[in-house]
Amino acid sequence: MKRIAILGSTGSIGTQTLDVVRQHPDEFRVDMISAGNNAGLLVKQALAFHVPNVVICNPDKYQEVRDALPAGYNVFLGIESACDLVRMPEVDVVVAAMVGFSGLRPTLAALEAGKTVALANKETLVAAGSIVMECAKEHGACIYPVDSEHSAIFQCLLGADGNPVHKIHLTASGGPFRTWPREKIASARKEQALKHPNWSMGAKITIDSATMMNKGFEVIEAKWLFGVETSRIHVVVHPESVIHSMVEFEDGAVMAQLGLPDMRIPIQLALAYPRRLPLEGKRLNFEELSGLTFFEPDMEKFPCLALAFEAIERGGNIPCAMNAANEAAVAAYLQDRIGFYDIPDAVSKVMSGVNFAKNPSVDDIFETNAEAYALASSLW
Repeated sequence: MKRIAILGSTGSIGTQTLDVVRQHPDEFRVDMISAGNNAGLLVKQALAFHVPNVVICNPDKYQEVRDALPAGYNVFLGIESACDLVRMPEVDVVVAAMVGFSGLRPTLAALEAGKTVALANKETLVAAGSIVMECAKEHGACIYPVDSEHSAIFQCLLGADGNPVHKIHLTASGGPFRTWPREKIASARKEQALKHPNWSMGAKITIDSATMMNKGFEVIEAKWLFGVETSRIHVVVHPESVIHSMVEFEDGAVMAQLGLPDMRIPIQLALAYPRRLPLEGKRLNFEELSGLTFFEPDMEKFPCLALAFEAIERGGNIPCAMNAANEAAVAAYLQDRIGFYDIPDAVSKVMSGVNFAKNPSVDDIFETNAEAYALASSLW
């Protein structure tokens, strides 16, 4: 039985991870869960899955969680407690599903302890890719991707037998505004941006999908996870979200991983690897497919994607600054304080204005994140 810690158990990935655990009670046991603010759901999860260690990061919610759980449950406060608990010898796999930059510190703590990390937090590799990968290598820790696209690439590479990659074709749904003209996108409200055509996700990642910043993040993730230069990563819009990504080899052969848009599939593979366990749910029916279509992304309509390519090419702490500026801008957009295209405008200004560090340390990354977030927030 694998013992699991879930960072961000009340979010989309966290709740789906628990659904996988529910289907396989003889395979997985949850020893720790954490949440930022959703105390009510955190308590329900702790009771339903008999989780002995529970972390709430918002101090205003601590007493609510403490009072709701009976004796025998350990309730902790704050991100440092999460860092301590993922190091427990009782934990085998850490699901890094926290949203945003806040996931970096506990993910590094898990890697330093040599844990297997099922990585769903994009911002960890975007902000500190070289640091994270070096940490995993130094401590003999494994990182298994939970993103559907990176899980697809991982699965394709399992059949590559060590042959070099010619190109990665990273698929994108195109989001809710794929067919909209730029003029209409400019006035898009958050309610429209939050209606993703294929995937059910949290608010932050859904907005990132609408701007295509999410796909830019995934380009950066792919570079670090698979050791491929960005010149070999090709983004292709695939509205049906059936092919989750493809790997092309030197002889022109292309391997693809297909499936319905169900995040439980990559979650379960990351937890159970190298085994493939049964999973309840609808299966892909080829007779029901009307077709598979592919398009080049429109960088003018979706400048965030171009900014991500620019950030990783500039390197150093620039991807971290890009991520922080995007977090601040998306938060403002969700609060109806700025417009849709104010998001890439803010990111571009911060990338140009932040202090550059060519080879940032962990401390540099945290300083850059604070500097960039404050700079972005000062723009409106």
